[in-house]
Amino acid sequence: MRARCEKKNMSSNTSIIRLYGDPVLRMKCREVSSEDIHGDISLWVNMMVKTMYENKGIGLAAPQIGLPKRIIVADIGSREGLIVLINPMILSSEGKEIMEEGCLSLPGIHLDVKRAAKIFVKGLDEKGLDIELELSGLLARVVQHEIDHLDGILIIDRVPHKRLKSIKDKLEEIKQLSAKNKNLWPQYASR
Repeated sequence: MRARCEKKNMSSNTSIIRLYGDPVLRMKCREVSSEDIHGDISLWVNMMVKTMYENKGIGLAAPQIGLPKRIIVADIGSREGLIVLINPMILSSEGKEIMEEGCLSLPGIHLDVKRAAKIFVKGLDEKGLDIELELSGLLARVVQHEIDHLDGILIIDRVPHKRLKSIKDKLEEIKQLSAKNKNLWPQYASR
């Protein structure tokens, strides 16, 4: 997820981020196995965190770097600091809020999205230990946004179809950039 206050030139610094139009963004990601946790997980998490910070994001899901695994990272600059969740699952939610969201995979697009105001989520940390979190406000929104990515859902899927008509040209521009950049993206083994 991208912070709204940041403006981004679509042609700069997007080669690592998978953009709208890339099929990996529409995949339902596979769970991270115990083998992965004792193997490649640190490498993947470090790559995700670095990519999120370099692109001035506040959240990132593994498919956004081409890795179809259930991993998310988030850091909204609050006291919670960096959050890493592996195989995250929302256990329950409360309330509803509408707020504008952006996305690193949809540069330049910002849409009002309705989400739960508070969530209870569980998953694993990067050592494979169980964690449960109660989140509210912006952090809850970011985690929901990133979990959507793990199920192939983008913010454009969370708004009325008629709203998409006004951003049709922008979506096509991003799709073309995605096709142009596909040879620049690193390829990950799909285990």
